[in-house]
Amino acid sequence: MGTETQTWKQKPQSKGKVKTKIEDRFVYQDDEIIDKAFDWQQFRRLFSYMKPYARKMLPPVILMTILGTVTKLTVPFLTSLAIDKAIAPEDGPTSLTLLYILTALVVVLYIVQWASGVYRIKYTNVIGQRVIYDLRSDLFRHIQKLSFNFYDKRPAGSVMVRVTNDVNSLQDLFTNGVVNLMIDCVQLAGIVVILLLINWKLGLAVMITVPVMFLISTRLRRKIRIAWQEVRMKNSRINSHLNESIQGIRVTQAYTQEHENIQYFDVMNGDSKKSWDKASAMNQMFGPLIDITGGVGTFILFILGVHLIQQGQLTIGLLVAFSNYVGNFWEPINRMGQMYNQLLVAMASSERIFEFMDEEPDIADKPGAVELPTIKGDIRFKHVVFEYEEGRPALKGIDLQAEPGQSIALVGHTGSGKSTIINLLSRFYDINQGEILIDGYDIRDVKVKSLRKQIGIVLQDTFIFSGTIRDNIRFGRLDATDEEIEAAAKAVDAHDFIMKLPKGYNTEVEERGNALSMGQRQLLSFARALLADPRILILDEATASIDTETEVKIQNALKVLLKGRTSFMVAHRLSTIRSADKIIVLDHGEIQEVGNHEQLMERKGIYCGLVEAQFRYM
Repeated sequence: MGTETQTWKQKPQSKGKVKTKIEDRFVYQDDEIIDKAFDWQQFRRLFSYMKPYARKMLPPVILMTILGTVTKLTVPFLTSLAIDKAIAPEDGPTSLTLLYILTALVVVLYIVQWASGVYRIKYTNVIGQRVIYDLRSDLFRHIQKLSFNFYDKRPAGSVMVRVTNDVNSLQDLFTNGVVNLMIDCVQLAGIVVILLLINWKLGLAVMITVPVMFLISTRLRRKIRIAWQEVRMKNSRINSHLNESIQGIRVTQAYTQEHENIQYFDVMNGDSKKSWDKASAMNQMFGPLIDITGGVGTFILFILGVHLIQQGQLTIGLLVAFSNYVGNFWEPINRMGQMYNQLLVAMASSERIFEFMDEEPDIADKPGAVELPTIKGDIRFKHVVFEYEEGRPALKGIDLQAEPGQSIALVGHTGSGKSTIINLLSRFYDINQGEILIDGYDIRDVKVKSLRKQIGIVLQDTFIFSGTIRDNIRFGRLDATDEEIEAAAKAVDAHDFIMKLPKGYNTEVEERGNALSMGQRQLLSFARALLADPRILILDEATASIDTETEVKIQNALKVLLKGRTSFMVAHRLSTIRSADKIIVLDHGEIQEVGNHEQLMERKGIYCGLVEAQFRYM
């Protein structure tokens, strides 16, 4: 499988040499192109999404398809009758009555063909949209289950493009492609039978070019499939960079890097255009191939057809009908070639979709996992070793204990392992060695959902969803009443500022809550956590970006929030953890000191040095 890492890095520059092109300064790391033969198992897997609708909706669609095809194939035969029997009969005068009857029949057939086409298009669109709905839903549900390790390796934009662009690219295949393929197959079969019945010698002579065309076209298949995979890959990179650019627009403008960012985007955009042009050019080769083959077939038709007329083996009317059938023969052949190209595009997208669907979560319930009952909050780390990357341990034999209701503060320099400990406690990652026990249960032996339901997390960068203030707080517990939501907000001193907003709790906030201050967003996150009523509370730099006045409010709210709960606090602002029951000082993944504030200050060790250094520069 291709591992997707949409990142860029600067090339080393030679001394005395100035680079002037953006493409010379940056290299890209993209998805790997999935280079393998056409996977029929994956093809069946893709079309299995049609099964729920096949029994009810496909039979009338197939019936309308056959009806439309039969009426279409009948028209050339009636034309031949009009020529041979009504316009220029060999054994009598012209018959206008017969001509009028045949003309009326042709009109009726065209009406029937039109009505069957309307019905067919209506139901195929319904089937196609339902299939796309199911596929997108399954993909979204699956990526919701994937572990942090999956998202660590992929930018958000590249994940988004799988759910949107790649799924959308399958829409034409399911709404039009499948049914059109059925129509073309029925039409081809009917034409072949009719041609052989009219004159088998002429029929075989015309169709002799088909195997030649097939052999030539097969040489293009692999190249076209890889070309469309490259198009999807380039589009994924554009979406990833676009997502990063929008989220980082403040940094871009603050450092006046707009021009550089535009140049970088132009390079990616140009690469995407080139890959699209290449794939499109390969697609267009099918059209001329069909035209050339059709021209050769038409040449054979008239040369041999005139000869058969001269020998009395064929009439002029039948030759005209034969010509119409041959024209109708190459038309579905051409559409099937385009359909194959469409299928290659769809398979390129489906390979990318199923690559995600086949990703197994690193964190999943093991067989026999049990529900974690309501816990007291006794937490033990026993000889815990963990590596994000093999050979680079983030934690080295961690042993720690938190009694029920205790507040534990994690202190240390950046990269010391503080956030890793809380990530492991929430089981966002699995440890390499050792045990993590909660009330005696190894967290790997309990169901993940039952574990995380009893853990509340407040992060430094609080995420606010688009919606109302009320909905954002209710995210902590979806069945909470309005009264419970307001009670939680009052407990953390968020009620007053909420009521000053234009519509109070019903005020709409934009994505990430940009209309709110950092302190206000943090207060909402505290209300959300309090509403969830977790047994274990994790505060990851939750007060790092809050002003002093707001911090006083939060310190008071924390007394309510932490009461009766085991808590882990990660903080660089050491003034916020003075009251912690136990302070654990980490350095390079190892515990160096353990104690409360007074004990550690008396030891004059690492913690004391951190406190003194922080207050020295305040």
